[in-house]
Amino acid sequence: MQYISRALYRDQALSAIRDAILGGDLAPGEAIKDVELAERLGLSRTPVREALARLADEGLVESKPHSYTRVTPLRTEPVRDALAVVQAMHALAARLAVPRMQDADLAAMRTANARFAAALDAEDVPAALAADDEFHGVAVRCAENFALAATIERYTPLVRRLERLRFAGAPGRHSVVMHDEIVAACADADADSAARLVERNWATLFDLLEEN
Repeated sequence: MQYISRALYRDQALSAIRDAILGGDLAPGEAIKDVELAERLGLSRTPVREALARLADEGLVESKPHSYTRVTPLRTEPVRDALAVVQAMHALAARLAVPRMQDADLAAMRTANARFAAALDAEDVPAALAADDEFHGVAVRCAENFALAATIERYTPLVRRLERLRFAGAPGRHSVVMHDEIVAACADADADSAARLVERNWATLFDLLEEN
């Protein structure tokens, strides 16, 4: 019989609760009770509490001792701060990655963008998010910089709700063209242009933030 560590239960709880927040099942400002979440997930309270502590570090959950724990409202300032970091890190990833990219990497980006476009056509937001992550993930992988990758992973959850809003509407279609332009710059080995185009692509979320 295989031993299942407490860390595995915590990771399961973390993934499930994060997905519920980012997917809107747990709405901004909604109160969270660890007992109820534990029952819904079929887990004890300990891994759920540990998961909530991690989500608080990510900025998706906030709590006040002896008062409340809730999903963080979509506040402009902290999301803008996180978005600025994510934007800068993805632009840096492109700049570092272009000299290292092979034909297979460019093909992977084109394939991911085709899946992204198909998901938008089907109005499948989760699939669009996954394909967009795959697209940008090629440069992050090719950049071979662990600190860059860790920073992106740390702050992306805070801007994920903005991405969902963008890909749920018509403006999300513009990213398909932007992705094509990024691939073209990478194919031309133009690291500076690729970085600028990636930066512009992420900048579209700033306008959406102001609207919401």
